[in-house]
Amino acid sequence: MLEQVIKLLSKKEVYGVLFIVAAGYIIYKFSGIIFEKIINNGKTELEKKKRATIVNLFQSISKYLVFILIILFALELNGVNTKSLIAGLGILGAVLGLALQDTLKDLINGITIIMDNFFVVGDIVDYQGFMGEVIELGLKTTKIKALSGQVKIVSNRNITEIINLSQKLACFTVNVPTGYDDEIAKVEEVLTNVSKNIKKVKNITDCQFLGMEEFDSSSVNYAVRVWCKKGTQWDMKRVVLKMIKQAYEENNLTIPYQQIEVHNGKKL
Repeated sequence: MLEQVIKLLSKKEVYGVLFIVAAGYIIYKFSGIIFEKIINNGKTELEKKKRATIVNLFQSISKYLVFILIILFALELNGVNTKSLIAGLGILGAVLGLALQDTLKDLINGITIIMDNFFVVGDIVDYQGFMGEVIELGLKTTKIKALSGQVKIVSNRNITEIINLSQKLACFTVNVPTGYDDEIAKVEEVLTNVSKNIKKVKNITDCQFLGMEEFDSSSVNYAVRVWCKKGTQWDMKRVVLKMIKQAYEENNLTIPYQQIEVHNGKKL
C-alpha cells in the first residue's frame, strides 16, 4: 500500500500539481504581507483607510488570478493543450461577458468608488437610510455594518448615491431644557463656560452656545452647537449631554421633567 502511494506521488502529474498548488498558496500569502506593509506606510488615517480598501480589492483579484494560473499549469502538466484552451476561452469570455454583465458592472463600479473616493473601509456612510461602517469593499459587493450589529450587503452596481459621514466635520445641536424660574443671566453664563470646556474634548473641534431657542410648555430651551470629527458625533453627543447635566447640578439649575401625582382616593 505504501509503495503504491509513493509510486503515485513520484509521478510528475501528481507531485507537479502539488508543487504548483503550494507555490500558488505561498505567492498569495506573500502578496498579502506586501499589501499589509503598503497599508502601514500610509501617513494619515484617511490615506491608510484608502490603501486598505484598494488592497482589499486587489487581494480579491489576486486570489482569482492565482486560482486560474494553478488550474492552467495543472492542466498543462496533465497533457492538456492550454494554448488552444486559452484561445477558446477568448470566445467563451465574450459569451460570459454578456452573461455576467452585472458582475462586470459590480467590478467597474467598485474601482470607480475607490478612484473617485466615494468612501473607503472604515468610513461611516448612509445608504438609503441604512447608516453604518463600511467593513468590506469587494469585487462584487460592499458590506456596511450598523451600530446595532446588522450587516447590509449591497451590490457595487447599485451604489449610485451614498452619503459619506466620515470625510468632513460633523455638526449636531443639543437643546437644553431649563426651568422658567432659573435666572437667564446665570443660565447663559453656565452654558457659555460649559461650551468652552466642551471645545477641549478630544475629537471636538468647536462648540458654540447659541442662546435661547424656544419657549416650551414647561421649560425654556437653550441651544448648544458642536462640531466634531465625522463618525464620532454619537459618542460626542453623549459626552456633551453628561457635561451639561453635571454643570446644571453644580450650579443648582433645573431640567424640568414630567411628574405624576397619585392620591389613592385620599383627601389632601
